[in-house]
Parts: sequence; C-alpha cells; structure tokens
Amino acid sequence: MRGAPRPSTRTGLSCLAQDSYRSGASAQHPPYLALWLGLVWLLCLAGATHAQAPPTVPKLPAEMLGEAKPQELVLALRIVIGLAVLSLAPALLMMLTSFTRIVIVLGFLRSALGVQQTPPNAVLIGLALFLTFFVMQPVWQAINEQAVSPYMDGEIKYQQAIQQGAAPLCDFMLRQTREKDLALFVRMARIPRPQSAAELPFYVIVPAFVISELKSAFQLAFVIYIPFLVIDLVVASSLMSMGMFMLPPVMISLPFKILLFVMIDGWYLLVKSVVLSFH
Repeated sequence: MRGAPRPSTRTGLSCLAQDSYRSGASAQHPPYLALWLGLVWLLCLAGATHAQAPPTVPKLPAEMLGEAKPQELVLALRIVIGLAVLSLAPALLMMLTSFTRIVIVLGFLRSALGVQQTPPNAVLIGLALFLTFFVMQPVWQAINEQAVSPYMDGEIKYQQAIQQGAAPLCDFMLRQTREKDLALFVRMARIPRPQSAAELPFYVIVPAFVISELKSAFQLAFVIYIPFLVIDLVVASSLMSMGMFMLPPVMISLPFKILLFVMIDGWYLLVKSVVLSFH
C-alpha cells in the first residue's frame, strides 16, 4: 500500500521565501512612502515661495531729493556721463585716432604674406596701439595744454574745456579727411554750407574722417599686395610648367615672400610709410 503523497520540500521552501519577501517588502513600504510625501511637501513649499510677489525697487526718500542742491545733482550727472564716455573709450580710440588705418594695413600685410596666425592678433594690435600713441602725441599734448591743465587749475569752465579740447582733435581729423567725404556728410546732414572748417559740427567730421581712413588704408594695402602677388604668380606658373599640379603654390611661395620681406627690411618700410602718411 502506497502512502499519501508527501509535500515537496522544494515547494515548501519556495513558499517560505515568498512569504518572507512579501513580509520584507511590506515592511519597507512605509519608509519609501514617507520619503515621497516629504519630497512632495518640499516641492509645494518651493512653489509657494516662488509664488510670492516680486520685490519692489527701492526708492529714494522724498526728503533726500528735496534737500539736494542743484550743484550736487549736476555733479552727479557729470559723473554718470563720464562713466558712460569711459565705456565708449575703445570705440573713440578706434574712430577718432590713427588706429583704424594702422591696424588695417597690418592685417593686410599678414594676409599678403600668407601667414594666418603669425604675427598673432595681440602683437598686431599692440603695435598698432603704440604707433597710434606716437602719431597722436602732438594732438594729446595740445589737448592737455589748451583744455585739461587750465580746467584742473580752475582757469576755465567745464564747457569751455570741452570746446578747447575738441579743437586739436578736429584739426587732426580734418587734415586726414578728403573734401569729397566732408561734402557728402554735409549734404546728408542738410546743414548750410560752412564758410570755414571751424563751423563744421563734430557729428559730420567723425564719419567723414572714418571713411577717409578706410580708403587710405586700402590704398596702402594695395601697394603692399603687389610684390607678394607677383611672387605667387611666378611660383604658380613655374609649378604648372613642370607639371606639379598637386603641389600647392602657397607652400612654395611662402618662404620666398618671407625672404623678400626680410631682405628689404619690410617692417621698417611699412612703419615709415604708415606714420609718414599722417603728416
């Protein structure tokens, strides 16, 4: 007689493991639930904080504005205007001085040589700045003698210092500006034809000076390009006659252009030509 079937030991163990897993999972649910509830509460709190009204801009008390003297307000406005002018100093340096012509000529020289990053931009800009200081030294000396020093000594007023300081700068720009460019902006400004250069307004002189400087810079750049272009043509034609179509002509012409520039003392001639073009 066969006895009743005994329960499998493996089945009993698996049931015990499942019961223990369920009991453990049920015991771990409360901590996760509390964590999620805490995160939800923090998000609600952050949303309530951001939903508050934005802070208002603080205002000066009326008593302070009422007690301020007109001279103090004018001084404060002058300080603000002076800070605004200082923020425009790079643009003024480029547009009202010889910097534009010099830096353009130096950039064209680098392109004509065929070297893209030599000399670096920092070197070219530094050289252009020091050449600008050299060219503009008489103008700045005249501004210091006619406007800055008398104003610091209290001999002239603020408005008179501005007028006397702008005169040497306007004279420099007018010497470098073509009459055709001046006439163009006088017509576009629709102002009466001035009888002398002193009657020209400042906003007419500056753009006329800038386009004249650009034209002069491109003329000098054209003269610089010619000898290097001849070298490129000679090297390219020589390579084509020898059947070397796969060899770039720039690779061969670059050493010859650098050699030519060094033999004729190119930096001396270039700086001399650019500086003397302002006299």
